[in-house]
Amino acid sequence: MRTMPDDLPAIMRTHELYTALSPITEKLPALKRQTIGRRLEDSTLQLLELLIMAKNAPRAHKAAYLIKATAVNEIIQFHLRTLMTQKLANDTTLHQLAVKLPLSRTLSSYVSRACRGSSRRLAVTS
Repeated sequence: MRTMPDDLPAIMRTHELYTALSPITEKLPALKRQTIGRRLEDSTLQLLELLIMAKNAPRAHKAAYLIKATAVNEIIQFHLRTLMTQKLANDTTLHQLAVKLPLSRTLSSYVSRACRGSSRRLAVTS
């Protein structure tokens, strides 16, 4: 993915996460690939979509997208923990993937800025 100058780091990290998930979900047993693997990939795409929508939404709508993105982020963390606890993927690899997730506190700071109606552009510093 070519990064654009106005791409937020959270969007780039989420895209990197999605790209890195593909080889992992392909190696899962068929049943797990169709359940948790599919849910994990779908949730990651949903997070990416919500972050892009928040970036481009009018200020009045940013908070709603970011609140949803925060919830989806937590769901992805849950899926990654499930893969780890069920020993379906390498722990080190899963930890590396978790690092690619936008930090919950970063998303929370986006929400608080959007709710305050800050005129500053939302940006990630993580």
